[in-house]
Amino acid sequence: MRKAILIVIDGLTPQAFEAAVESGRAPALAALHAAGSYRRAVSTFPSLTPVCLSALATGGHPDVHGIPHLVWWHRGEQRLVEYGSSFHAMRAAGLTRGLRDTIFNMNQQHLSRDAVTVYEALESAGRTAAAINITCYRGGTRHVPTLPGVPHAFGPRRFFFYSLFESDPTGAPIAVRSRAAGSIDAYAATVGRWLVTRDGFDFLVYYLPDYDFASHALGPDDCEDALARSDAAVAALIDAAGGLDEFLERYAVVLCADHGQTRIERVDRLEDAFTGVEDVVVAASNRAGMVYDLRGGRARELAERVGPEHVALFLEEGSVVARRGGEEGIELLDDYPQGRERAAAALANPNAGEVLVSAAPGAEFADLGGRHHLGGGSHGSLEAGDSLVPMLTVGLGPPPDSITGVAPLVLAHFDIEPPAYARPLAA
Repeated sequence: MRKAILIVIDGLTPQAFEAAVESGRAPALAALHAAGSYRRAVSTFPSLTPVCLSALATGGHPDVHGIPHLVWWHRGEQRLVEYGSSFHAMRAAGLTRGLRDTIFNMNQQHLSRDAVTVYEALESAGRTAAAINITCYRGGTRHVPTLPGVPHAFGPRRFFFYSLFESDPTGAPIAVRSRAAGSIDAYAATVGRWLVTRDGFDFLVYYLPDYDFASHALGPDDCEDALARSDAAVAALIDAAGGLDEFLERYAVVLCADHGQTRIERVDRLEDAFTGVEDVVVAASNRAGMVYDLRGGRARELAERVGPEHVALFLEEGSVVARRGGEEGIELLDDYPQGRERAAAALANPNAGEVLVSAAPGAEFADLGGRHHLGGGSHGSLEAGDSLVPMLTVGLGPPPDSITGVAPLVLAHFDIEPPAYARPLAA
């Protein structure tokens, strides 16, 4: 049985992937594409990195894994959780607490215990899992930090996280020294090369986030240099195995993005719709928002305050209600990829707000620090541009139609039964 690698290029749109493969600008991606099966698949909702990476790692939507957004109201602790919408947003929420929430609490406290990560499932079956830089990493092995004062973390057996926790000395450079120049992907490439050279895992998650960083700044149509760096990081794995044939003899591959991106032409403040309304918390950033009704019983009233160009979602007598442009009805969600399923799962998350908001095309919500990506790219909504991702498999059968299908696909490859919530996806 071949070992397996999941390659995640954050924010890569199907259009960018397909154009780079066709033109030959991404030779490593083109080689994998020629060897495997490809389709466009669907992300989760909100299509934001912590939510999406948790879906990839667990095989469940937010109703399963419990991570609702980049920023959300913790009802139990009566405070905002901010996973890094921007530095200014984290500072507004409390920088030290924000870093702790992002690095530790998301995995140790916020990620539902009803969800099973692919690392937990594999290592319970005696396999060795490895992860590089992915923020949803919960596993059973305690890892000591490389910096003083940083708490330990529990991840897969071989765990590499932005130079903060390294389960093996690899000689990799500091991950965050030059983000705009691709230093995080370069760190991943060094660690990935080290692991492949030693064949040091049964399953590896190889997360490359620098493309998303560039797309936020430049827009999703102007990131050829960033994609070339991502391609080089993929090539590093292939070269470490001795070439493409040797690489594919040893490893089955899934390559995908966690979400897409669309260009931002205007910025809204979702909070402005609720000026003067008491006992309401608005959590918004990128292209999705949530409204928490601290008093209760006002979901419809609050949804009606959302601007008509956006989609407002709420539950009424247990059923999903969608509002947009003065219209109301579940059928509005048929305009979006897997819209009904994704909206229902997002609303069923116990950590979500009573009202969820999917931004209109071209619009973004300013974050807690007032930051946005005007003129660049962003994501988070139900729209196809935010939600469709490239999905490529080599040696694993047909590619799944959703990112939630990746974890059960990997577990099936190793003859491991997926969690009950993911079994229909593995059928």
